[in-house]
Amino acid sequence: MYTLLIVLSIIVAFFLMVVVLLQSSKGGGLAGTFGGAGNVGAMFGTRRTADFLNKTTWYLAGALAILALVINLFFLPGSSASGDKESIIQKGGRPAQSAPAVPPQQ
Repeated sequence: MYTLLIVLSIIVAFFLMVVVLLQSSKGGGLAGTFGGAGNVGAMFGTRRTADFLNKTTWYLAGALAILALVINLFFLPGSSASGDKESIIQKGGRPAQSAPAVPPQQ
């Protein structure tokens, strides 16, 4: 299950990169260079393409964030009942800090 979620998060991250790069910026972006959003713009219209890419970016970013939390909280490899290999998120707080050593008095 852990491997499946990692592969799924890699796929979502790849699609997120593609969608972000397809969005046209003020300078034209990569959408004009490769003709990626130009073809989509002819099909949907210019404004609807921007809305579609914007919504897709938000959905993919949310999915990636949720996947990262689920993997860390439930499927982190090496976590055991003794709690020696838990992440900071799983511990629920800051790690305990020891008091500084007092120098010997002379």
